[in-house]
Parts: sequence; C-alpha cells; structure tokens
Amino acid sequence: QVQLVESGGGLVQPGGSLRLSCTASGTTISMAGVGWYRQAPGKQRERVATISRGGRPVYSTSVEGRFTISKDSTKNTVYLQMNSLKLEDTAVYSCVVNPTGWTDYWGQGTQVTVSS
Repeated sequence: QVQLVESGGGLVQPGGSLRLSCTASGTTISMAGVGWYRQAPGKQRERVATISRGGRPVYSTSVEGRFTISKDSTKNTVYLQMNSLKLEDTAVYSCVVNPTGWTDYWGQGTQVTVSS
C-alpha cells in the first residue's frame, strides 16, 4: 500500500521560507513522476511544481523563481523549498507520486499560512 506523509507546513511571515517534505512508503520515487499541488479556500486546486518521469522540473508561473522541487531517492522523499513567500501562497499543499504512469497517489496535505 502506497502512503505519502507530508510535513514542514506552518505559519510564516511574508518574505520567509519553508521546506515541505513528502516521504513515500510502499513504492519508490526514483523513477516516478512527482509533484506538489495546492488549494486555497474557495479556489480550485492548482499545480505548483512537478518533476516528470523524464526528470525535468516544471513550475507554475506564480512560483517560478521562488520555489524549488527536488527529490532524494535515497530517502524516498520529495521536497518543496519555498522562498520569498507571499500572502497568496497560503493554501493546503499536497504531494502526488505516480510510480508507473497509471495511478496518482496523494498525501493528506499540509497547511501553509503566510501572514504578518
């Protein structure tokens, strides 16, 4: 059974940084497509950053240059480094892993709140 456990969310001031982690069990991420999505209250879920099975990161225009997605296969963990956070980055952030190209597995989500 594939499980994803996210951590690293919290409250941060505008301009601050956070690093989200998503650790997988029941599968390996080394060749998987991985990504981070977010959903703010009253809004649709938005793709934030992904790494395809081919390996190149892709970012939404709203976070490019501020966020970095990476994965550590030795720890079976996907990261999202978030810098220069803005009020509009406030959302629940969820990771997704697709090991085979057929099925997406989702984490439970972690709250990120940017507030002064």
